Amino acid sequence: MPRPTGHGPGYEARRREIIRIAAELFSRNGYAATGVAELCQATDLAKGALYHYIGSKQALLAEIHGAVMTPLLAAAERISKLPIAPELRLRLLSQMLLEVIEHRLDYIRVVEHEIDRLAGENRKRMLHERRRFEDMVTELHAEAIRDGTFRELDPRLCMLQFFNMHNYTFQWLRPGRWSSAQLAEQYCTTLFRGHAVDSNRFASLEEQLGTFRASYTGESLSGLGDFEEVATAS
Repeated sequence: MPRPTGHGPGYEARRREIIRIAAELFSRNGYAATGVAELCQATDLAKGALYHYIGSKQALLAEIHGAVMTPLLAAAERISKLPIAPELRLRLLSQMLLEVIEHRLDYIRVVEHEIDRLAGENRKRMLHERRRFEDMVTELHAEAIRDGTFRELDPRLCMLQFFNMHNYTFQWLRPGRWSSAQLAEQYCTTLFRGHAVDSNRFASLEEQLGTFRASYTGESLSGLGDFEEVATAS
């Protein structure tokens, strides 16, 4: 949401902080069990001041979803258009998604557990954004099938397998045990070998990834948005 006319330069930073605190509360206590009083106490704001920043509790839930999906989709678009093999783009997408899960666990828990509470235009936008991401991953699988890298499979079913493996990571992931790079390597090894015409083709995939990253000078491929500096420093 753009900063409304008349608000000072600290307005957007304060809004982001309120959204972060709300994500922590919703993740820990649940959306329904977290009242406006708890939000006011945690943010040190009166009720009127809280609504000045967020509009409504429903709008706050939509902001949490947007904080995840907006930068994630932008990064996914950039990755999907790279002039490299589809399996390498899928490997990059895998790690990008897992980085978001790793560094935004509270947000992801809310997005996965509470997002059905969105209604109206907020819900329509959420469903549209999720379909866009699914379509990108489906098309990359279809491309790998067309070029003979993957067997003749249903690309939509491949997409569902991809997301089923990734999207539940938040339920057991504990930061520090496995990195997003380690998880992405193992996830993609498992998926790609199952899909492959010749599994030996992927023996050098991690080497190809390293070569690509070393030479890449384009826009950031991170899906973390405002959290990118925090993740880089951690």
